[in-house]
Amino acid sequence: MIVLVIGSIFVSVFLAAFHAPRPHDLPVAVVGTTQRLEQITGGLELGLPGGFEVKRYPDETAARHALQDRKVYAAYVAAPGRSAELLYAGANGPSVTSTVTGAFSGVAKANGERMSVQDVVPASAGDTRGMSVFYAGFGVVLAGFLFGMMTYQMAPRLEYRWRLASLGSFSVLAGILVAVIAGSLGFSALPGPFLGVAGVIALMAAAVGSATMAFIRVFGRAGMSLAAVVLFTFGNSTSGGTLPTAYLPDWLHPFSEILPVGVGVRAVQGLSHFNNDGLTAGVVVLVAWILVAAATLFWRDVHGSRSAAVG
Repeated sequence: MIVLVIGSIFVSVFLAAFHAPRPHDLPVAVVGTTQRLEQITGGLELGLPGGFEVKRYPDETAARHALQDRKVYAAYVAAPGRSAELLYAGANGPSVTSTVTGAFSGVAKANGERMSVQDVVPASAGDTRGMSVFYAGFGVVLAGFLFGMMTYQMAPRLEYRWRLASLGSFSVLAGILVAVIAGSLGFSALPGPFLGVAGVIALMAAAVGSATMAFIRVFGRAGMSLAAVVLFTFGNSTSGGTLPTAYLPDWLHPFSEILPVGVGVRAVQGLSHFNNDGLTAGVVVLVAWILVAAATLFWRDVHGSRSAAVG
């Protein structure tokens, strides 16, 4: 029965996230006069209501920098006359590219403009569909969950310090292996710096592994089910690895900012393509998960054992 419940939650959450994805306030830039801004904003709203958050930038250089920092997902540069250029980042994936090119093509057509396109941040040669970071994150969460679950099954009486040491060893190895496989030494899917990618992946693995252990120690057998739902189902569905979090329903969006896989995926994407976007926030959130989980395990495994011995 529990397996059916978990499976139903998995199917429901993933379908809620991806059965009909559409952007909600996806940030885009417009370079042009205030009048052109209002005109383009109206055209985008007419074509996809509530889909875009339009920001005005003073010039093309500023818009390019915003696109490279992932502050916006496209930039429409209105040139004099009847021409315009759409700047986009192919590294955000083909779905985002299709969304922004389709929306702005409609605007250009309605205004009688000829629109050219330019990929400012192209996807890496080993990741043309932009899905590699999702699969890497999915694999890390699965491995971390299994490690956290099996450590208490295989070594229930292991001392706290050795349990954390084993978690650290597992996490470091996970980070190195994923960085080797997905980086320039493997499939060239994540072109970020080796140590940076390995470090973030290691923190993801440690956060998920330690959180799983904490769930189990606090809730017993039910903790495995809770960890599966929270870390695996909600974590992977809101990670932003398949589509930016702006495509998520409003009720799912907050999970992407607090669960390990969401912040980790954004940090890896930032390292690989977008001038370290999300790196600082990702490291802070991942470290917080690890510290809270470690404190919980200390409370149950060390402090709890001492109290029982005294009693």
